Amino acid sequence: MSHEPIALRQALASFDALWSPRIVTRVNDYDVRVAKVEGEHVWHVHEHTDEFFLVLDGELRIALREPAGERTVTLPTGSVFTVPRGTEHRPSSASGASILMFEPSGTLTVGDRADRYGGELPDHVDATTGHPLAAP
Repeated sequence: MSHEPIALRQALASFDALWSPRIVTRVNDYDVRVAKVEGEHVWHVHEHTDEFFLVLDGELRIALREPAGERTVTLPTGSVFTVPRGTEHRPSSASGASILMFEPSGTLTVGDRADRYGGELPDHVDATTGHPLAAP
């Protein structure tokens, strides 16, 4: 990891892939990841960790399946939201968004039950623990 300042705008400009986060830095045992998103991700759950979202640009919607029922939160630019561990969720963005996520290193983007998709994830969803940010 670099010990130099990182411009998030430049980091986001360095890749085009959707739903394919790049690790911009680490804080203790956590990755700070940025991603470009558009369309729908898949329903998934992280059994052992919360997932923090900050919308840098655009609007992100997160559908949640909670004990009280299903609901959707809408996050405009500048908004933050934490999905509690064990909560099934599906992020989406109708017109595209840039987001920052904060989660333990090694956290898989499709959650802890990726096998439930039988290896048939949609082509636009990258099942990854984050990609290194390309050197400037």
